[in-house]
Amino acid sequence: MSSNRKTTITAEPGKQEILITREFDAPRALVFQAYTDPKLIVQWLGPRDLTMTIDKFDIKSGGFYRYIHERKGEKFAFHGVCHEVLVPERIIQTFEFEGLPEKGHVALETTKFTALPNSRTLVVTQSLFQCVADRDGMIQSGAERGVREGHDRLSELLTSMTPIAHSA
Repeated sequence: MSSNRKTTITAEPGKQEILITREFDAPRALVFQAYTDPKLIVQWLGPRDLTMTIDKFDIKSGGFYRYIHERKGEKFAFHGVCHEVLVPERIIQTFEFEGLPEKGHVALETTKFTALPNSRTLVVTQSLFQCVADRDGMIQSGAERGVREGHDRLSELLTSMTPIAHSA
């Protein structure tokens, strides 16, 4: 079951990308919905010790988003532009952390949703950074913990949304 599924995060030395993969025990349409519905995304995105609020959320081709994570009064904001949203296959968007002293450290993220047998879904996200230093800074910031905990939270949310027995 989903408790055995783990998030894999690959960041090869000297490369500008982070590759994130995870299988979920839920149909592709439902997983895609969890990535694009603001009522759902606030329930799973990020570490468990942060609460999330949405400032702007227009996930469509040409849309944009901005959300804020908060922990004990400390806020972390992120924003981006959606270049392509192809339901239920792919989301291509930018991602920028607003807490850096210098603006413009933008990553390009492509998330693909692949339907697997038995109502499972493979999600693969490639984050491409402008330079290796930006990529390394993201890793050093604790993003890996946030992604893993967020995926675990998403798995729990999907389990609560899907029927126990899937039909063929």
